[in-house]
Amino acid sequence: MRYDFVDLTIDLGTRQVLRGEQLLDIQGLSFDLLAWLLQQPQRVVTPTELIEAVWAPAVVNDETVTQRVKLLRQALGDDSRQPRYLRTVRGRGYQLCAAATVIAATRESPVPRTAHRRPRAWPAWLGAAVLALAVMAWFTLRTPVESVDSLGHGQAAPDEFSALMERAHHYASIGQRDDTLRAIDLFRQALALQPTSTAARLGLSFTSSAMMCAHNDGATRAEEAERLASAVLADEPDNARAFAARAYAADCRGLIEAAMADYARAIALDPVGRLDSLASLAHLQAIRGELALALAGNLRARASGHDLRLVDLQLSHNLELLGYPAAAERLLQRSYQLHPDSAFIAAAWPAFLFRQGRIEQARATLTQSVQRPQHPSLWLFAGELALLDGDRAAAAAAFARAESLKPGSGPAPSLRRIYAGSLDRDWATQRLQQLHEATAAGDRWPDNWLEIAQLQLALGQPAEALAALDQARQAGYRDRLALTQSPLWQDLRQQPGYTELLERIATAIATERERAREVPGLAELLAEGVH
Repeated sequence: MRYDFVDLTIDLGTRQVLRGEQLLDIQGLSFDLLAWLLQQPQRVVTPTELIEAVWAPAVVNDETVTQRVKLLRQALGDDSRQPRYLRTVRGRGYQLCAAATVIAATRESPVPRTAHRRPRAWPAWLGAAVLALAVMAWFTLRTPVESVDSLGHGQAAPDEFSALMERAHHYASIGQRDDTLRAIDLFRQALALQPTSTAARLGLSFTSSAMMCAHNDGATRAEEAERLASAVLADEPDNARAFAARAYAADCRGLIEAAMADYARAIALDPVGRLDSLASLAHLQAIRGELALALAGNLRARASGHDLRLVDLQLSHNLELLGYPAAAERLLQRSYQLHPDSAFIAAAWPAFLFRQGRIEQARATLTQSVQRPQHPSLWLFAGELALLDGDRAAAAAAFARAESLKPGSGPAPSLRRIYAGSLDRDWATQRLQQLHEATAAGDRWPDNWLEIAQLQLALGQPAEALAALDQARQAGYRDRLALTQSPLWQDLRQQPGYTELLERIATAIATERERAREVPGLAELLAEGVH
Protein backbone atom coordinates (compact mmCIF):
# COMPACT_ATOMS: atom_id res chain seq x y z
CA MET A 1 0.00 0.00 0.00
CA ARG A 2 1.27 3.49 -0.91
CA TYR A 3 0.36 6.92 0.42
CA ASP A 4 0.67 10.50 -0.80
CA PHE A 5 1.37 12.80 2.15
CA VAL A 6 2.23 16.48 1.64
CA ASP A 7 5.24 16.16 -0.72
CA LEU A 8 6.07 12.57 0.20
CA THR A 9 5.30 9.14 -1.22
CA ILE A 10 5.35 6.40 1.42
CA ASP A 11 5.36 2.74 0.34
CA LEU A 12 4.43 0.44 3.22
CA GLY A 13 5.41 -2.65 1.25
CA THR A 14 8.98 -1.62 0.51
CA ARG A 15 9.22 0.56 3.66
CA GLN A 16 10.47 3.52 1.64
CA VAL A 17 9.79 7.25 1.95
CA LEU A 18 10.40 9.36 -1.17
CA ARG A 19 10.40 13.13 -1.67
CA GLY A 20 10.31 13.27 -5.44
CA GLU A 21 13.21 11.05 -6.48
CA GLN A 22 15.04 11.42 -3.15
CA LEU A 23 14.94 8.43 -0.81
CA LEU A 24 14.75 9.63 2.80
CA ASP A 25 16.58 7.75 5.55
CA ILE A 26 13.53 6.70 7.58
CA GLN A 27 13.82 3.16 8.91
CA GLY A 28 12.94 0.93 11.83
CA LEU A 29 10.75 2.42 14.53
CA SER A 30 10.68 5.81 12.81
CA PHE A 31 9.09 4.20 9.75
CA ASP A 32 6.73 2.13 11.92
CA LEU A 33 5.61 5.31 13.69
CA LEU A 34 5.01 7.16 10.43
CA ALA A 35 3.18 4.19 8.87
CA TRP A 36 0.81 3.90 11.81
CA LEU A 37 0.09 7.64 11.88
CA LEU A 38 -0.76 7.58 8.17
CA GLN A 39 -3.56 5.14 8.94
CA GLN A 40 -5.14 7.50 11.49
CA PRO A 41 -7.38 10.03 9.68
CA GLN A 42 -5.74 13.18 11.07
CA ARG A 43 -6.95 12.45 14.57
CA VAL A 44 -4.99 13.33 17.68
CA VAL A 45 -3.29 10.20 19.03
CA THR A 46 -2.03 9.89 22.58
CA PRO A 47 1.43 8.66 23.59
CA THR A 48 -0.25 5.61 25.15
CA GLU A 49 -1.85 4.71 21.80
CA LEU A 50 1.50 5.06 20.06
CA ILE A 51 3.23 2.86 22.62
CA GLU A 52 0.62 0.11 22.17
CA ALA A 53 0.63 0.34 18.37
CA VAL A 54 4.35 0.77 17.66
CA TRP A 55 6.38 -0.41 20.65
CA ALA A 56 4.36 -3.23 22.26
CA PRO A 57 5.23 -5.69 23.75
CA ALA A 58 8.31 -3.68 24.80
CA VAL A 59 7.82 -1.53 27.90
CA VAL A 60 8.61 2.12 27.18
CA ASN A 61 7.48 5.49 28.51
CA ASP A 62 6.27 8.80 27.10
CA GLU A 63 9.84 10.10 26.90
CA THR A 64 10.69 7.29 24.49
CA VAL A 65 7.83 8.42 22.26
CA THR A 66 8.98 12.04 22.46
CA GLN A 67 12.50 11.10 21.39
CA ARG A 68 11.26 8.93 18.52
CA VAL A 69 8.97 11.73 17.27
CA LYS A 70 11.98 14.05 17.40
CA LEU A 71 14.04 11.58 15.31
CA LEU A 72 11.21 11.22 12.78
CA ARG A 73 10.93 15.00 12.46
CA GLN A 74 14.68 15.28 11.91
CA ALA A 75 14.56 12.63 9.18
CA LEU A 76 11.66 14.45 7.51
CA GLY A 77 13.35 17.85 7.82
CA ASP A 78 10.37 19.07 9.83
CA ASP A 79 10.33 21.99 12.30
CA SER A 80 8.32 21.49 15.48
CA ARG A 81 7.72 25.27 15.68
CA GLN A 82 6.26 25.44 12.16
CA PRO A 83 5.45 21.81 11.35
CA ARG A 84 4.51 20.60 7.87
CA TYR A 85 4.12 16.91 8.68
CA LEU A 86 3.55 16.24 12.37
CA ARG A 87 2.38 18.61 15.09
CA THR A 88 2.32 18.27 18.86
CA VAL A 89 -1.07 18.94 20.45
CA ARG A 90 -0.21 20.18 23.92
CA GLY A 91 -1.51 17.95 26.70
CA ARG A 92 -3.08 15.47 24.25
CA GLY A 93 -0.59 13.92 21.85
CA TYR A 94 0.31 14.14 18.15
CA GLN A 95 -1.52 14.80 14.89
CA LEU A 96 -0.62 14.75 11.21
CA CYS A 97 -0.67 18.23 9.68
CA ALA A 98 -2.41 17.05 6.52
CA ALA A 99 -4.50 14.16 5.32
CA ALA A 100 -2.76 11.22 3.68
CA THR A 101 -4.31 9.68 0.58
CA VAL A 102 -3.99 6.10 -0.61
CA ILE A 103 -2.45 5.81 -4.06
CA ALA A 104 -4.37 3.45 -6.31
CA ALA A 105 -2.11 0.62 -7.40
CA THR A 106 -1.14 0.87 -11.06
CA ARG A 107 0.60 -2.47 -11.21
CA GLU A 108 1.01 -5.52 -9.05
CA SER A 109 3.74 -5.48 -6.46
CA PRO A 110 6.40 -8.10 -7.08
CA VAL A 111 6.06 -11.51 -5.57
CA PRO A 112 7.96 -11.69 -2.26
CA ARG A 113 11.48 -13.07 -2.70
CA THR A 114 10.89 -15.85 -0.19
CA ALA A 115 7.90 -18.11 0.01
CA HIS A 116 7.40 -17.36 3.68
CA ARG A 117 8.90 -15.07 6.22
CA ARG A 118 7.73 -15.98 9.62
CA PRO A 119 5.62 -14.99 11.52
CA ARG A 120 2.96 -16.82 9.62
CA ALA A 121 -0.61 -15.71 10.00
CA TRP A 122 -3.69 -17.59 8.78
CA PRO A 123 -7.08 -16.38 10.02
CA ALA A 124 -8.51 -19.88 9.73
CA TRP A 125 -5.53 -21.23 11.63
CA LEU A 126 -5.05 -18.37 14.02
CA GLY A 127 -4.20 -20.25 17.19
CA ALA A 128 -1.08 -21.87 15.79
CA ALA A 129 -0.11 -18.78 13.81
CA VAL A 130 -0.14 -16.59 16.89
CA LEU A 131 1.91 -19.16 18.78
CA ALA A 132 4.59 -19.08 16.11
CA LEU A 133 5.33 -15.44 16.82
CA ALA A 134 5.04 -15.94 20.56
CA VAL A 135 7.64 -18.71 20.49
CA MET A 136 10.02 -16.49 18.52
CA ALA A 137 9.66 -13.78 21.12
CA TRP A 138 10.88 -16.10 23.89
CA PHE A 139 14.38 -16.18 22.45
CA THR A 140 14.79 -12.41 22.33
CA LEU A 141 12.83 -11.55 25.45
CA ARG A 142 13.96 -14.44 27.64
CA THR A 143 17.59 -14.94 26.60
CA PRO A 144 19.42 -14.92 29.93
CA VAL A 145 22.16 -12.38 30.53
CA GLU A 146 24.65 -15.07 31.41
CA SER A 147 28.11 -14.66 32.81
CA VAL A 148 30.56 -13.87 30.05
CA ASP A 149 33.23 -15.92 31.78
CA SER A 150 31.00 -18.97 32.05
CA LEU A 151 30.12 -18.86 28.37
CA GLY A 152 33.60 -18.19 27.09
CA HIS A 153 36.71 -20.27 27.54
CA GLY A 154 37.32 -19.60 31.21
CA GLN A 155 39.32 -16.42 30.61
CA ALA A 156 38.44 -13.17 32.38
CA ALA A 157 36.92 -10.88 29.75
CA PRO A 158 38.38 -7.41 29.17
CA ASP A 159 36.24 -4.54 30.44
CA GLU A 160 35.43 -3.39 26.89
CA PHE A 161 34.23 -6.85 25.92
CA SER A 162 32.09 -7.15 29.07
CA ALA A 163 30.54 -3.74 28.47
CA LEU A 164 29.71 -4.60 24.86
CA MET A 165 28.10 -7.89 25.88
CA GLU A 166 26.06 -6.28 28.64
CA ARG A 167 24.66 -3.62 26.29
CA ALA A 168 24.03 -6.20 23.56
CA HIS A 169 21.96 -8.33 25.93
CA HIS A 170 20.09 -5.24 27.07
CA TYR A 171 19.04 -4.26 23.55
CA ALA A 172 18.24 -7.87 22.61
CA SER A 173 15.90 -8.14 25.60
CA ILE A 174 13.80 -5.19 24.35
CA GLY A 175 12.97 -7.06 21.17
CA GLN A 176 12.10 -4.16 18.84
CA ARG A 177 13.65 -4.05 15.37
CA ASP A 178 15.97 -1.10 15.99
CA ASP A 179 17.10 -2.52 19.31
CA THR A 180 17.75 -5.95 17.80
CA LEU A 181 19.91 -4.33 15.12
CA ARG A 182 21.81 -2.47 17.83
CA ALA A 183 22.33 -5.76 19.66
CA ILE A 184 23.65 -7.39 16.49
CA ASP A 185 26.13 -4.56 15.97
CA LEU A 186 27.32 -4.82 19.59
CA PHE A 187 27.69 -8.61 19.39
CA ARG A 188 29.78 -8.15 16.22
CA GLN A 189 32.00 -5.64 18.00
CA ALA A 190 32.41 -8.10 20.87
CA LEU A 191 33.34 -10.87 18.42
CA ALA A 192 35.97 -8.62 16.88
CA LEU A 193 37.61 -8.55 20.31
CA GLN A 194 37.11 -12.26 21.08
CA PRO A 195 36.35 -14.20 17.85
CA THR A 196 35.88 -17.54 19.66
CA SER A 197 33.60 -16.27 22.42
CA THR A 198 30.71 -18.67 22.88
CA ALA A 199 28.54 -15.97 24.45
CA ALA A 200 29.04 -13.52 21.60
CA ARG A 201 28.55 -16.11 18.86
CA LEU A 202 25.32 -17.40 20.37
CA GLY A 203 24.06 -13.91 21.14
CA LEU A 204 24.60 -12.97 17.51
CA SER A 205 22.95 -16.22 16.41
CA PHE A 206 19.77 -15.62 18.40
CA THR A 207 19.44 -11.98 17.38
CA SER A 208 20.13 -12.74 13.72
CA SER A 209 17.34 -15.33 13.73
CA ALA A 210 15.06 -12.83 15.44
CA MET A 211 15.59 -10.41 12.56
CA MET A 212 14.05 -12.96 10.20
CA CYS A 213 11.41 -14.35 12.54
CA ALA A 214 10.18 -11.27 14.33
CA HIS A 215 11.23 -8.46 12.00
CA ASN A 216 10.74 -9.89 8.52
CA ASP A 217 14.33 -9.81 7.23
CA GLY A 218 15.48 -12.35 4.66
CA ALA A 219 16.62 -15.92 5.16
CA THR A 220 20.30 -14.93 5.08
CA ARG A 221 19.91 -13.79 8.69
CA ALA A 222 18.83 -17.24 9.86
CA GLU A 223 21.45 -18.91 7.69
CA GLU A 224 24.16 -16.89 9.44
CA ALA A 225 22.57 -17.77 12.77
CA GLU A 226 22.77 -21.47 11.92
CA ARG A 227 26.45 -21.19 10.95
CA LEU A 228 27.30 -19.44 14.21
CA ALA A 229 25.52 -22.04 16.33
CA SER A 230 27.09 -24.90 14.38
CA ALA A 231 30.54 -23.38 14.90
CA VAL A 232 29.96 -23.35 18.66
CA LEU A 233 28.80 -26.98 18.53
CA ALA A 234 31.97 -27.93 16.67
CA ASP A 235 33.92 -26.59 19.67
CA GLU A 236 31.44 -27.65 22.38
CA PRO A 237 29.36 -30.64 21.19
CA ASP A 238 27.21 -30.69 24.35
CA ASN A 239 26.29 -27.01 24.54
CA ALA A 240 22.51 -26.99 25.07
CA ARG A 241 22.13 -23.32 24.29
CA ALA A 242 23.92 -23.78 20.96
CA PHE A 243 21.46 -26.52 20.02
CA ALA A 244 18.62 -24.17 20.99
CA ALA A 245 20.12 -21.41 18.83
CA ARG A 246 20.49 -23.71 15.83
CA ALA A 247 16.95 -24.98 16.35
CA TYR A 248 15.64 -21.42 16.38
CA ALA A 249 17.42 -20.67 13.10
CA ALA A 250 15.87 -23.74 11.48
CA ASP A 251 12.49 -22.90 13.02
CA CYS A 252 12.58 -19.44 11.45
CA ARG A 253 13.23 -20.97 8.03
CA GLY A 254 10.35 -23.41 8.35
CA LEU A 255 12.65 -26.45 8.62
CA ILE A 256 10.49 -28.20 11.18
CA GLU A 257 12.28 -31.57 11.31
CA ALA A 258 15.70 -30.02 11.86
CA ALA A 259 14.32 -27.59 14.44
CA MET A 260 12.55 -30.33 16.37
CA ALA A 261 15.67 -32.50 16.46
CA ASP A 262 17.82 -29.68 17.85
CA TYR A 263 15.19 -28.54 20.35
CA ALA A 264 14.97 -32.13 21.62
CA ARG A 265 18.76 -32.33 21.95
CA ALA A 266 18.85 -29.03 23.89
CA ILE A 267 16.21 -30.33 26.29
CA ALA A 268 18.04 -33.63 26.80
CA LEU A 269 21.26 -31.79 27.65
CA ASP A 270 19.64 -29.23 29.97
CA PRO A 271 16.09 -30.19 31.00
CA VAL A 272 15.82 -27.40 33.57
CA GLY A 273 17.57 -24.58 31.75
CA ARG A 274 15.98 -25.07 28.35
CA LEU A 275 12.30 -24.62 29.15
CA ASP A 276 12.13 -22.32 26.13
CA SER A 277 13.15 -25.25 23.92
CA LEU A 278 10.58 -27.47 25.62
CA ALA A 279 7.77 -25.04 24.84
CA SER A 280 9.08 -24.45 21.31
CA LEU A 281 9.23 -28.18 20.64
CA ALA A 282 5.67 -28.54 21.94
CA HIS A 283 4.58 -25.81 19.56
CA LEU A 284 6.11 -27.58 16.55
CA GLN A 285 4.65 -30.90 17.65
CA ALA A 286 1.21 -29.30 17.58
CA ILE A 287 1.90 -27.95 14.09
CA ARG A 288 2.84 -31.48 13.01
CA GLY A 289 -0.42 -32.83 14.45
CA GLU A 290 1.32 -34.59 17.35
CA LEU A 291 -1.20 -33.16 19.79
CA ALA A 292 -0.66 -35.54 22.71
CA LEU A 293 3.10 -34.91 22.73
CA ALA A 294 2.48 -31.17 22.45
CA LEU A 295 0.09 -31.29 25.38
CA ALA A 296 2.61 -33.19 27.50
CA GLY A 297 5.41 -30.74 26.70
CA ASN A 298 3.30 -27.68 27.43
CA LEU A 299 2.13 -29.14 30.73
CA ARG A 300 5.73 -29.80 31.74
CA ALA A 301 6.70 -26.24 30.84
CA ARG A 302 3.71 -24.90 32.75
CA ALA A 303 4.55 -26.95 35.83
CA SER A 304 8.03 -25.43 35.75
CA GLY A 305 6.62 -21.91 35.65
CA HIS A 306 7.75 -21.03 32.11
CA ASP A 307 6.08 -17.79 30.85
CA LEU A 308 2.57 -18.89 31.72
CA ARG A 309 0.65 -16.60 29.40
CA LEU A 310 2.41 -18.07 26.36
CA VAL A 311 2.21 -21.65 27.60
CA ASP A 312 -1.47 -21.19 28.46
CA LEU A 313 -2.05 -19.87 24.96
CA GLN A 314 -0.46 -23.00 23.49
CA LEU A 315 -2.37 -25.23 25.89
CA SER A 316 -5.68 -23.63 24.98
CA HIS A 317 -5.08 -24.44 21.31
CA ASN A 318 -4.03 -28.01 22.16
CA LEU A 319 -7.21 -28.50 24.18
CA GLU A 320 -9.41 -27.00 21.48
CA LEU A 321 -8.03 -29.31 18.80
CA LEU A 322 -8.30 -32.33 21.10
CA GLY A 323 -11.99 -31.63 21.69
CA TYR A 324 -11.95 -29.94 25.09
CA PRO A 325 -13.41 -26.52 24.18
CA ALA A 326 -14.66 -25.63 27.68
CA ALA A 327 -11.20 -26.01 29.22
CA ALA A 328 -9.62 -24.21 26.27
CA GLU A 329 -12.06 -21.34 26.72
CA ARG A 330 -11.29 -20.96 30.42
CA LEU A 331 -7.56 -20.68 29.75
CA LEU A 332 -7.91 -18.29 26.84
CA GLN A 333 -10.54 -16.05 28.40
CA ARG A 334 -8.46 -15.71 31.54
CA SER A 335 -5.39 -14.86 29.48
CA TYR A 336 -7.40 -12.25 27.57
CA GLN A 337 -8.46 -10.63 30.83
CA LEU A 338 -5.05 -10.76 32.50
CA HIS A 339 -2.83 -9.77 29.56
CA PRO A 340 -4.37 -6.84 27.64
CA ASP A 341 -0.88 -5.98 26.37
CA SER A 342 -0.49 -9.22 24.37
CA ALA A 343 -1.18 -8.89 20.64
CA PHE A 344 -1.13 -12.69 20.34
CA ILE A 345 -3.88 -13.23 22.90
CA ALA A 346 -5.89 -10.28 21.54
CA ALA A 347 -6.03 -12.06 18.18
CA ALA A 348 -6.55 -15.59 19.49
CA TRP A 349 -9.64 -15.00 21.67
CA PRO A 350 -12.11 -13.70 19.02
CA ALA A 351 -10.89 -16.33 16.56
CA PHE A 352 -11.59 -19.06 19.12
CA LEU A 353 -15.13 -17.75 19.62
CA PHE A 354 -15.63 -17.75 15.86
CA ARG A 355 -14.51 -21.35 15.49
CA GLN A 356 -16.96 -22.31 18.21
CA GLY A 357 -19.78 -20.78 16.15
CA ARG A 358 -20.31 -17.82 18.50
CA ILE A 359 -20.22 -15.24 15.76
CA GLU A 360 -21.72 -12.23 17.53
CA GLN A 361 -19.44 -12.74 20.52
CA ALA A 362 -16.50 -12.93 18.13
CA ARG A 363 -17.55 -9.62 16.54
CA ALA A 364 -17.87 -7.90 19.90
CA THR A 365 -14.51 -9.22 21.06
CA LEU A 366 -12.86 -8.18 17.81
CA THR A 367 -14.07 -4.62 18.46
CA GLN A 368 -12.28 -4.74 21.81
CA SER A 369 -9.17 -6.41 20.40
CA VAL A 370 -8.51 -3.73 17.79
CA GLN A 371 -8.04 -1.30 20.68
CA ARG A 372 -5.13 -3.46 21.91
CA PRO A 373 -1.67 -4.07 20.45
CA GLN A 374 -2.21 -5.56 17.01
CA HIS A 375 -0.82 -8.57 15.22
CA PRO A 376 -1.55 -9.05 11.48
CA SER A 377 -3.65 -12.11 12.31
CA LEU A 378 -6.21 -9.85 13.95
CA TRP A 379 -6.88 -8.07 10.67
CA LEU A 380 -6.84 -11.30 8.70
CA PHE A 381 -9.56 -12.49 11.05
CA ALA A 382 -11.43 -9.20 10.56
CA GLY A 383 -11.32 -9.92 6.84
CA GLU A 384 -12.75 -13.35 7.48
CA LEU A 385 -15.69 -11.87 9.39
CA ALA A 386 -16.28 -9.37 6.56
CA LEU A 387 -16.45 -12.26 4.09
CA LEU A 388 -19.02 -13.91 6.33
CA ASP A 389 -21.16 -10.79 5.74
CA GLY A 390 -20.52 -10.96 2.01
CA ASP A 391 -18.51 -7.73 2.05
CA ARG A 392 -15.51 -8.46 -0.14
CA ALA A 393 -14.39 -4.82 -0.21
CA ALA A 394 -14.21 -4.66 3.59
CA ALA A 395 -12.40 -8.01 3.61
CA ALA A 396 -9.82 -6.76 1.10
CA ALA A 397 -9.29 -3.62 3.20
CA ALA A 398 -8.74 -5.73 6.31
CA PHE A 399 -6.28 -7.98 4.47
CA ALA A 400 -4.46 -4.85 3.27
CA ARG A 401 -4.23 -3.65 6.86
CA ALA A 402 -2.69 -7.00 7.84
CA GLU A 403 -0.23 -6.71 4.97
CA SER A 404 0.78 -3.21 6.04
CA LEU A 405 1.61 -4.40 9.55
CA LYS A 406 4.00 -7.11 8.32
CA PRO A 407 4.73 -6.55 4.61
CA GLY A 408 5.61 -9.74 2.76
CA SER A 409 4.63 -11.99 5.67
CA GLY A 410 2.04 -14.74 5.52
CA PRO A 411 -0.90 -14.99 3.12
CA ALA A 412 -2.06 -11.35 3.33
CA PRO A 413 -0.70 -10.30 -0.11
CA SER A 414 -2.48 -13.23 -1.77
CA LEU A 415 -5.74 -12.75 0.14
CA ARG A 416 -5.81 -9.02 -0.54
CA ARG A 417 -5.45 -9.58 -4.27
CA ILE A 418 -8.01 -12.38 -4.33
CA TYR A 419 -10.76 -10.45 -2.57
CA ALA A 420 -9.99 -7.06 -4.12
CA GLY A 421 -10.45 -8.71 -7.52
CA SER A 422 -6.91 -7.78 -8.53
CA LEU A 423 -5.22 -11.19 -8.59
CA ASP A 424 -2.95 -11.27 -11.61
CA ARG A 425 -2.55 -14.78 -13.04
CA ASP A 426 1.17 -14.32 -13.66
CA TRP A 427 1.70 -13.09 -10.09
CA ALA A 428 -0.31 -16.02 -8.73
CA THR A 429 1.66 -18.49 -10.85
CA GLN A 430 4.96 -17.11 -9.55
CA ARG A 431 3.71 -17.23 -5.99
CA LEU A 432 2.56 -20.83 -6.39
CA GLN A 433 5.96 -21.75 -7.79
CA GLN A 434 7.70 -20.17 -4.79
CA LEU A 435 5.46 -21.99 -2.34
CA HIS A 436 6.06 -25.33 -4.05
CA GLU A 437 9.81 -24.69 -4.07
CA ALA A 438 9.67 -23.91 -0.36
CA THR A 439 7.93 -27.18 0.47
CA ALA A 440 10.38 -29.11 -1.72
CA ALA A 441 13.28 -27.45 0.13
CA GLY A 442 12.02 -28.66 3.50
CA ASP A 443 9.58 -25.95 4.62
CA ARG A 444 6.92 -28.35 5.94
CA TRP A 445 4.57 -25.82 7.49
CA PRO A 446 0.93 -26.62 6.69
CA ASP A 447 0.20 -22.98 5.93
CA ASN A 448 2.22 -23.24 2.72
CA TRP A 449 -0.43 -25.64 1.50
CA LEU A 450 -3.28 -23.49 2.83
CA GLU A 451 -2.11 -20.55 0.75
CA ILE A 452 -1.59 -22.80 -2.27
CA ALA A 453 -5.19 -23.97 -1.87
CA GLN A 454 -6.51 -20.40 -1.72
CA LEU A 455 -4.60 -19.38 -4.85
CA GLN A 456 -5.66 -22.44 -6.81
CA LEU A 457 -9.27 -21.94 -5.77
CA ALA A 458 -9.08 -18.33 -6.97
CA LEU A 459 -7.62 -19.51 -10.29
CA GLY A 460 -10.59 -21.83 -10.82
CA GLN A 461 -8.79 -25.05 -9.93
CA PRO A 462 -10.91 -26.57 -7.14
CA ALA A 463 -9.58 -30.11 -7.51
CA GLU A 464 -6.00 -28.88 -7.13
CA ALA A 465 -7.07 -26.71 -4.19
CA LEU A 466 -8.59 -29.72 -2.44
CA ALA A 467 -5.41 -31.71 -3.07
CA ALA A 468 -3.39 -28.89 -1.49
CA LEU A 469 -5.66 -28.95 1.56
CA ASP A 470 -5.03 -32.66 1.88
CA GLN A 471 -1.29 -31.95 1.73
CA ALA A 472 -1.82 -29.56 4.65
CA ARG A 473 -3.53 -32.40 6.51
CA GLN A 474 -0.61 -34.71 5.82
CA ALA A 475 1.76 -32.02 7.10
CA GLY A 476 -0.17 -31.91 10.39
CA TYR A 477 -3.05 -29.46 9.92
CA ARG A 478 -5.82 -30.43 12.33
CA ASP A 479 -8.13 -27.40 12.58
CA ARG A 480 -11.30 -29.12 11.44
CA LEU A 481 -13.52 -26.40 12.92
CA ALA A 482 -11.83 -23.74 10.81
CA LEU A 483 -12.48 -25.76 7.66
CA THR A 484 -16.17 -26.06 8.55
CA GLN A 485 -16.67 -22.45 9.72
CA SER A 486 -14.41 -20.22 7.64
CA PRO A 487 -15.85 -18.45 4.57
CA LEU A 488 -12.42 -18.81 2.98
CA TRP A 489 -13.30 -22.41 2.14
CA GLN A 490 -16.96 -21.89 1.27
CA ASP A 491 -16.49 -22.47 -2.46
CA LEU A 492 -14.58 -25.69 -1.81
CA ARG A 493 -17.05 -27.35 0.56
CA GLN A 494 -19.24 -28.72 -2.21
CA GLN A 495 -16.34 -30.39 -3.96
CA PRO A 496 -16.27 -34.20 -3.96
CA GLY A 497 -13.78 -35.31 -1.34
CA TYR A 498 -14.15 -32.36 1.04
CA THR A 499 -16.23 -34.34 3.52
CA GLU A 500 -13.76 -37.21 3.33
CA LEU A 501 -10.93 -34.79 4.07
CA LEU A 502 -12.73 -33.62 7.22
CA GLU A 503 -13.29 -37.22 8.25
CA ARG A 504 -9.59 -38.04 7.87
CA ILE A 505 -8.75 -35.09 10.12
CA ALA A 506 -11.36 -36.22 12.65
CA THR A 507 -9.84 -39.71 12.69
CA ALA A 508 -6.36 -38.32 13.33
CA ILE A 509 -7.68 -36.15 16.17
CA ALA A 510 -9.47 -39.10 17.75
CA THR A 511 -6.20 -41.04 17.79
CA GLU A 512 -4.40 -38.13 19.47
CA ARG A 513 -7.23 -37.72 21.98
CA GLU A 514 -6.81 -41.33 23.09
CA ARG A 515 -3.08 -40.79 23.55
CA ALA A 516 -3.71 -37.55 25.42
CA ARG A 517 -5.79 -39.34 28.04
CA GLU A 518 -2.53 -40.84 29.33
CA VAL A 519 -0.75 -37.49 29.65
CA PRO A 520 0.00 -36.65 33.31
CA GLY A 521 -1.76 -33.50 34.41
CA LEU A 522 -4.57 -33.50 31.83
CA ALA A 523 -7.30 -34.36 34.34
CA GLU A 524 -6.17 -31.56 36.65
CA LEU A 525 -6.06 -29.10 33.77
CA LEU A 526 -9.58 -30.02 32.67
CA ALA A 527 -10.82 -29.53 36.23
CA GLU A 528 -9.04 -26.19 36.65
CA GLY A 529 -11.51 -23.39 37.28
CA VAL A 530 -14.52 -25.73 37.34
CA HIS A 531 -16.81 -25.16 40.33
